[in-house]
Amino acid sequence: MPTDQPTPRRILVTGVGANPGFGLTRSLTRLGHQIIAADANPLAPGLLLPGVVPQVIPRADDPDYPDTMIKLCRDLAVDAVVAGIENDLPPLLAARPHLNAAGVRLWLPDAGSVHDCIDKARFHQVLTRHGIPTPRTWRPEEVDQVPAGTQLVVKPRRGHGAQNVHMVTARRHARVLCELVPEAIVQERVHGAEFTADCLVDRDRHASLILRRRDLVKAGLAAVSTTFEEAAVRDLVVKTLQAVRAEGLCCVQGFVSDDGAVTITELNVRIAGGFPLAEAAGADLVGQMVNGLFGLPVDHDRLTYRTGIFLTNYIETLRVGDVAELAITASPKGAPS
Repeated sequence: MPTDQPTPRRILVTGVGANPGFGLTRSLTRLGHQIIAADANPLAPGLLLPGVVPQVIPRADDPDYPDTMIKLCRDLAVDAVVAGIENDLPPLLAARPHLNAAGVRLWLPDAGSVHDCIDKARFHQVLTRHGIPTPRTWRPEEVDQVPAGTQLVVKPRRGHGAQNVHMVTARRHARVLCELVPEAIVQERVHGAEFTADCLVDRDRHASLILRRRDLVKAGLAAVSTTFEEAAVRDLVVKTLQAVRAEGLCCVQGFVSDDGAVTITELNVRIAGGFPLAEAAGADLVGQMVNGLFGLPVDHDRLTYRTGIFLTNYIETLRVGDVAELAITASPKGAPS
């Protein structure tokens, strides 16, 4: 359900080498916006999408990242920046005052909220404080406190995209992995039907969400998914959004166990990789995000959706060729003037 004749904007999307940023770039382009596609990898597939302005930028942990992004936005007359990957959020928050001064829009919650979500240890603390069911979590030095026989997940405290995530059944294995996984945490493994809620929270904290089951998950991405509706899931997702003071576009993940219990596992402050199903089911998710991004009202009536709609994903070969023939621009470095 596309937004009617949107005002064309120049929007910079980061992380276009990963599924969320790649899909978001495609969706925004279909809506008529000019997209500056940015990624640290010069071979990121989103840089090769038709009609985009490709830009190679520093990694998010590069000290030059904030200044490079500020200068890039000024040089290319960017109207707004949307992060497609969690790593870009902390340096973008640091650059936000300069971006705002240059008239570049970001739609993110406050810095404390962002860090409560991207830091899985903090996220566990927030949800526990609000009485929201979430997996039991231990730091590496607390592994001896894990009850014997507990199935565990070892993952990075600030990871993304299912990278460095390991399932184990013994504490001794968790101890070893805590030495190998960067900034590791250990969580109780949850079983059941996995779901994602694609969420858009307006500036008055009114939330719309589209629920979809992750029927088949490969490498952290939903290869097959189906929209559904369940009051218990919806209520807990809304409670989670309120607990972390969410605003803008985000996605919440969790499980529904065989006995109907709902557990929340994470909240990503970005669009989900599987969001095209939300749009296929009738929700104008990206169009309404753009409205909110530019201070326009979010029309929640256009965020309703049909249940029982499925989507399957597959790997697509976008382009092959000689790397010497690529003409992708590296972003200029330099402090803001």
